[in-house]
Amino acid sequence: MTLYTDTFETTFGLFSAAVDDNSAVVATAFGDATVLRSRLSNAEDIRWQRDPERTGAVRAQVEAFANGALDRFTLPLQPIGSAFQQSVWRALLEIPCGETRSYADLARRIGTAPRAVGQANARNPICLVVPCHRVVGASGALTGFAFGTPLKEQLIAHERRMVAIRKPALA
Repeated sequence: MTLYTDTFETTFGLFSAAVDDNSAVVATAFGDATVLRSRLSNAEDIRWQRDPERTGAVRAQVEAFANGALDRFTLPLQPIGSAFQQSVWRALLEIPCGETRSYADLARRIGTAPRAVGQANARNPICLVVPCHRVVGASGALTGFAFGTPLKEQLIAHERRMVAIRKPALA
């Protein structure tokens, strides 16, 4: 399998993305290409080719998000994972921008245990676009983000600012 990649600067730091032959997003990471490769368990079976043109849609939407102009990604997705992991990742896509859900909330929705949700969330290969950063502990604590709690906090604060700006003022 060949994946086409690019790394670019955002207000949140370096961001890398990989897409397949159909331009569907397979993996993303905060960091460089090495970090991106580490997001996929089968990375040794993949041929990696830098191609900013093929990844252009990802870059455009991530930059629009970082600039506060986009609160929902519309990219085609092709995450690699088990059927259970896919169900958790689909549930993540339903968490609205600027909101959070606990692992327990997602577990109830899917019909499983919070720990299983946490494990699947940790293996999400498409960070930001599939918003694993919106999942928090039962107390609301910012736990379990592969790229660190400070970045998770920054992303959630950014989303809440975007939502607050777009809400009409009460008369």
